[in-house]
Amino acid sequence: MSKRPVCYGIIPARYASSRFEGKPLADILGFPMFWHVYQRAKKCPLFTDVVLATDDQRIFDAAQHLDVPVVMTAADHPSGSDRVLEAAQLLNIPDDAVVVNIQGDEPLLEPDMLSELLSPFDKEHVEVSTLATPITGEEAKRPDQVKVVVSASGRALYFSRAPIPFVRDDGDAGFLGHVGLYAYRMRTLKRFVALGQSELERKEKLEQLRLLENDIPLYVVQTLYRTHGVDRPEDISHVINALSENS
Repeated sequence: MSKRPVCYGIIPARYASSRFEGKPLADILGFPMFWHVYQRAKKCPLFTDVVLATDDQRIFDAAQHLDVPVVMTAADHPSGSDRVLEAAQLLNIPDDAVVVNIQGDEPLLEPDMLSELLSPFDKEHVEVSTLATPITGEEAKRPDQVKVVVSASGRALYFSRAPIPFVRDDGDAGFLGHVGLYAYRMRTLKRFVALGQSELERKEKLEQLRLLENDIPLYVVQTLYRTHGVDRPEDISHVINALSENS
């Protein structure tokens, strides 16, 4: 077992969105959504730094005004992972460091989830990690709730929008719902982006399948926390209520 490497959190914040344009700037109790994500992420004691990565001058200016570290990235990235890689390269993050892709639409993110995500990296052979949480059979039926099955050693065997595992007889399936947080060693993030889309990734619209198809082990840490992301404007009221109850 080795010493855990230096860890960085990067929050991709893209302005354009088909369901909620300008989402990172959505007002939540007087502050833009990205500010709430940053404030919660920086409470994780394992990070050396947490930085916002955007493609929009309005978000960049708002971040600077609120003293949130920010870098400007290209507007034409096909995914958040590509944006995170560019930001990491601009920050000169070394190859053996760990980079966490923190979803910019998770203003209720629990800092302990980030510590859980980073826990496998005290082992030198771990290159990528993610989270999963127990879900019900009803939740598993929803295609937008991604499921994962895991090996005895904690490696992801497969992710799917279909309910996996399939339960042939009556009994508890033990469904695990994927939580979309990823931690990569910098060298592996570079490789991941360079590989381009894989066949299963295109079919399921799940970029983590690119790792599995290219024999890159992905370790899954189970958490009891649940995320409550903002996909549409109507989700903001739920976030406001949750933050108000906890204040």
